[in-house]
Amino acid sequence: MHLYFQILIVLCLITASLLALFYINNGLEKKDSSDIRSLPSHIKCDSGPRIIDFPKPLIGPLFNDNPSCACRNNNLLNQFVPENESQDLQKRRLEEYKQHQIRTGKQNDVLLIAPSNTPLQYPIRGFRVLPMNKTLIPGLAVQTPNRDVYQVSLRVGKGVLSVMDVQEGQDVDGQNEGNLTISSTSLEKLNDLLSRVTYTSTIYHIKTEDLAYFSFENHEVIFPIKIRRPSVPVLYDPGKDINSQVTVLVKAFLRYKELRVLIESIRVNYPNIKIIIADDSLNPEKIDGDNIEHYIMPPAQGWFAGRNLAVSQVTTKYFLWVDDDFVFLNETRIESFVKIMEAVPELDVVGGEVDGNRFAFKLLYQEGNSDEGGCITRVRATHGPVPGLDGCFFVDGVVNYFMGRTDAVRRVGFDPFLKRVAHTEFFIDGLGGLLVVTCQGLRIGHQKRASTGNYKHFRHPPKADSHRKLMHHYFKNYLKCISY
Repeated sequence: MHLYFQILIVLCLITASLLALFYINNGLEKKDSSDIRSLPSHIKCDSGPRIIDFPKPLIGPLFNDNPSCACRNNNLLNQFVPENESQDLQKRRLEEYKQHQIRTGKQNDVLLIAPSNTPLQYPIRGFRVLPMNKTLIPGLAVQTPNRDVYQVSLRVGKGVLSVMDVQEGQDVDGQNEGNLTISSTSLEKLNDLLSRVTYTSTIYHIKTEDLAYFSFENHEVIFPIKIRRPSVPVLYDPGKDINSQVTVLVKAFLRYKELRVLIESIRVNYPNIKIIIADDSLNPEKIDGDNIEHYIMPPAQGWFAGRNLAVSQVTTKYFLWVDDDFVFLNETRIESFVKIMEAVPELDVVGGEVDGNRFAFKLLYQEGNSDEGGCITRVRATHGPVPGLDGCFFVDGVVNYFMGRTDAVRRVGFDPFLKRVAHTEFFIDGLGGLLVVTCQGLRIGHQKRASTGNYKHFRHPPKADSHRKLMHHYFKNYLKCISY
């Protein structure tokens, strides 16, 4: 009888253990599923790194989901999205956001923390491979006291591993597979084999990453492998003078008197510089002059559509943006912009001042969580001075008078949905992609405001236009709220 109870207790313990393992595994699988929820259902990710395999102290979540951000006002969903469209719009927006995360590499945006002590040597950063090309992994080695047998393993998710020139008697298991094991009784021979380990990605992709897991005994490290197709440089010949470095761009609408005053003021000091005019006036007038390109657009296509057209025709390294009612002053010098841009090649936009107004601002952006979106607020402030450039400050946006690096601005572009009132929106789209500064002393004048009736009508759109614009930002910029 005593034996019977002992057997019964053992069976109960085994059953309890199996049930615990079952629930733990299910819990891990559910966690893994939620961690990759940003991947569309039709994308197969079995070959990618599995979250449940990551040692928790070493790696963060695959898609970092932030806490919800707070909206003091302008909650875009509640205020500007019609209730009967809300559910369907949110669904479409979330799917687009998931695809954006994949295209921008967010699925590889993981936090790696080096272990406090390990005998493993491995590349920390900078290991880059061409897609589907065999490449030696540099720096792999083990540094440890004597062992009878040394055994290491490596595994990857998006490629295969192999050891080059394996000789008879060398213990290598898993050649040309995702998991590779190497054993040896000699540390020197083990490290020689590790120096010949190669990685080959198996799926063609021009910009992605893999994670390699390298382990020895109870030690494991993780290091990234960047899979990149190198891009070809696109350079602009600066030539020998300002005319070959800069093009002046203007968006024109109705104000032809002011436009002609602007052109005359430019020609005082820059008689040969190219001027590109994008014009969507209702009844276009002819603009004559040497080295002027006047592009007639369909009527009232809008501010940003005109900017896109003008920038698309630039062949110089830089362009200078001016409004059609600005006027060049005696102290207006395009060369000053170029000097700053050339001194700091990382800069993409340099803003000046219009009648003393630099309209410099920061964009306070919280990404928010993946369900609701982010919060953005525009404030009049700077990020601080630019080292070595007196009077210049890092910002997120500047006034309408600025010099732009042509290739950088083209990558961001101007959203043609925004037809009438739009400026900050370009810098919102460029946030994190454009390095922007504002500088004192880069002055241009502003003509007396026109009294053209039609222009005033288009310049100040009805509230319905503003509502459509904010609803557009809700979807396009994945925002919960926005405050200017």
